[in-house]
Amino acid sequence: MTIGDHLGALYRLPAHTFPGPDARTDDLPEPDAVAWRIKADVYDGDEEWAAAFARFCAAVDTTRVRAVIVGAWEEAYETSSSVVVEALLAARERFPALRALFLGDMVMEESEISWINQTDVTPLLAGFPALEEFGVRGGTGLRFPAVSHGALRRLVVESGGLPAEVVRGIGASDLPALEHLELWLGTPDYGGDSEVADLEPVLSGARLPRLRHLALCNSEMQDAVAAAVASAPVVERLEVLDLSMGVLTDEGAGALLGGQPLTHLKKLDLHHHYLSEPFVERVRQTLEPAGVEVDLDRADAEEETEDGGTVWRYVAVGE
Repeated sequence: MTIGDHLGALYRLPAHTFPGPDARTDDLPEPDAVAWRIKADVYDGDEEWAAAFARFCAAVDTTRVRAVIVGAWEEAYETSSSVVVEALLAARERFPALRALFLGDMVMEESEISWINQTDVTPLLAGFPALEEFGVRGGTGLRFPAVSHGALRRLVVESGGLPAEVVRGIGASDLPALEHLELWLGTPDYGGDSEVADLEPVLSGARLPRLRHLALCNSEMQDAVAAAVASAPVVERLEVLDLSMGVLTDEGAGALLGGQPLTHLKKLDLHHHYLSEPFVERVRQTLEPAGVEVDLDRADAEEETEDGGTVWRYVAVGE
């Protein structure tokens, strides 16, 4: 599976794409009514992202803007997001109401997720201390050294392969207000070199006292992640546990059900899994009578078997 749709909303606001250089800008929505998507063309565009952002700042009362979605920037498959980060930071005094920011909203026609070149994104958190939601797509070149941020409630990092140093940096961060953490761990084929031990600070919950929604997704090591989650202290305070999009088999599901009770959850998301029918029924019978919503939609891709007997299973989003 690849990403085929742009974000439809951010910060509970509908997404609206700021028009290109040849379009009218005299009939725009109210500045605080939408999440503004600002984008350039990845391939041979006439306008670079920084120029589009400058036009946006001139046309819109940025003091009222609450959410910004950074779409494609020029040659994102080989040019990092540093030019975007620099432009946003240079204009930060013009955005006192900004509460949500997403960096890298690109679909497959613009750039596959593992081709998107990112950079150190933590200066954006330092530069916008009132941010409540922050998301980033793409793991190539991504850096996230440990930070402190007192307002952030939602952090989403989508990748086909999340570097271990990013996982460790997030785990070492001081995020006392964080309620929703979503990490797409990915596969080693696209730079996802983290191990379960790297998740320990997250699973302990020591720095995440308000966490209620934990998503450790899209992982090739999903069985090991499930086994670690089974005894993780953070689980008892969660409302939503999301282990979807990865290579989850009966082994991981068995470890999860054999660990601490999960009947306090509102939802357990395991969609895109490789469980046998008996285990699907076991999960349902264990949790649904307790009122837990369970998503057990199967993986879109069937298992592939070579002549030698090797079985290949896939994460939902790789390249």
